[in-house]
This record gives sequence, structure tokens and C-alpha cells, in this order.
Amino acid sequence: MAKKSGSGLQSSAGLMRYYEADKNAIQIQPKTVLVAGALVGLAVLFLSAANGFWP
Repeated sequence: MAKKSGSGLQSSAGLMRYYEADKNAIQIQPKTVLVAGALVGLAVLFLSAANGFWP
């Protein structure tokens, strides 16, 4: 029989290591992204109206 190594599945295309690297990533809450998008949208609308480009 073939000997198994302790590194996990070899055919997982790096998915096992992806989850390990995810712990070091910056964590942003979904509400923060939605609020930031809404604020950017309002700023664009305000600046468009202030410059006379209102639809």
C-alpha cells in the first residue's frame, strides 16, 4: 500500500492552504461595505448636482 503523508489532500488545488491564509486577512463586516458604498454613491450624486450634471 502507498504511504500517506501528513499534509492533507494533494489534489485539493491549494484549497486547504487558502483557509489557513484567510486567518491573516483583513476582516471587514458586510454592513461596513454597504454603508461605504451608499456614502460614495451619495457623494457622487451630490457632486454631480453641484456641478450642474443632474439628470
